[in-house]
Amino acid sequence: MKKIEAVIKPFKLDEVKDALHEIGLKGITVTEAKGFGRQKGHTELYRGAEYVVDFLPKVKIEIVLEDNMLERAVEAIRQAAHTGRIGDGKIFVSTIEEAIRIRTGETGAEAI
Repeated sequence: MKKIEAVIKPFKLDEVKDALHEIGLKGITVTEAKGFGRQKGHTELYRGAEYVVDFLPKVKIEIVLEDNMLERAVEAIRQAAHTGRIGDGKIFVSTIEEAIRIRTGETGAEAI
């Protein structure tokens, strides 16, 4: 099993969710997040005062899936989240040792 963590722009969430649904993924976890990478924030003007916004709004998507779905899921996220501008986000993939469904006690692929 693999875990995908993707940090994307918030306005791309619906497109990513739809793309994942189209390839047959059943569930995702979404968390509102703030952060920055190379773009390092930006300066805004509020009531005549300038201030720096270091942490930009992002959305973090987490998906645990079977190994055979990994490439399709990563490509679906990459295409749906792409704008071509700085700050599009990142995708991280890691290995999951075990998954357990609390309600039924199912383990492994049956639990996801």
